[in-house]
Amino acid sequence: METRHLHYFLALCEELHFTRAAEQLGISQPTLSQQIRVLEGELNMPLFDRIGKKIALTEAGVLLKAYASRMIQDEQNAKNAINELRSDSRGTIRLGLLPSDLDYRLTPLLVQFHQEFPNIRLQVYATTLIRQEVLDNKLDIGISLKGPRDPMLVEEDLGIELYQLVIRKDHPYADREHIELSELPNLPLVMYPRGLLGRELVEDCFREAGLKITPLMETGSATSVLQLVKAGIGGTIQPASLLNHLEDRSFCSIPIINHPPQRELRLIYRTDRFISHATGIFIDRLRDFLISDLTGVKTEPGLRNKN
Repeated sequence: METRHLHYFLALCEELHFTRAAEQLGISQPTLSQQIRVLEGELNMPLFDRIGKKIALTEAGVLLKAYASRMIQDEQNAKNAINELRSDSRGTIRLGLLPSDLDYRLTPLLVQFHQEFPNIRLQVYATTLIRQEVLDNKLDIGISLKGPRDPMLVEEDLGIELYQLVIRKDHPYADREHIELSELPNLPLVMYPRGLLGRELVEDCFREAGLKITPLMETGSATSVLQLVKAGIGGTIQPASLLNHLEDRSFCSIPIINHPPQRELRLIYRTDRFISHATGIFIDRLRDFLISDLTGVKTEPGLRNKN
């Protein structure tokens, strides 16, 4: 059984269409059909049911898919391990983050890691499909919300982070020790658009409390949200540790009491994935950075974070 046959087989499993799978592989459709027949002949079992123009995996196909995925991953792990020995820590680390403030907050960590490992390419993606993309090997590492555990993933709980009201220091509420959740719908707010994690998580919290917020302005990045707050448009509801990463001293944050929005973060990567020396160091630094970030913020009522 040749490795290329398994690559062809897995591509066809993904597409369930000979023409599309052939295009993905960069070969002709007749060539793909022939190679699949060779594989089926070697196994002496049909792998696909062909029903007109549609195909579906047979029981044997489902079984082979599970083993083939592991075999391809093991092959890639072996290549990665050998390449690391040969290439003096070159390679790529793909990190997935939920669309929110995290990419903004991780900038110091990314800069520091690049200075130490200049030959490593760091690629940071914002996506809501982190778990699936890590499982599909489209991402190496992910920072996601806590959810049901998957045996194919290493999942490390990082901690819980409360959201707070972020306003200018000259805002009328700047001297308050805390603010009730029920007061926030009455304030002019700047928020992320619907569909982004930082908005949906906050809206879910208000919905559960029988409340609704109607932002005065919406924008898609943490930087632009804070610029609008600084311009005096309104306040915003953001993770408590966000202000720790701002050099601008014109903001303060007010703890929210009575069921504030919160998120539980988790670091994830595949259990069977080869972890290079540099990737292992990056995972350790990422874990330590986020845990320190989450635990270093005073979030209980009466303790205010003034930047």
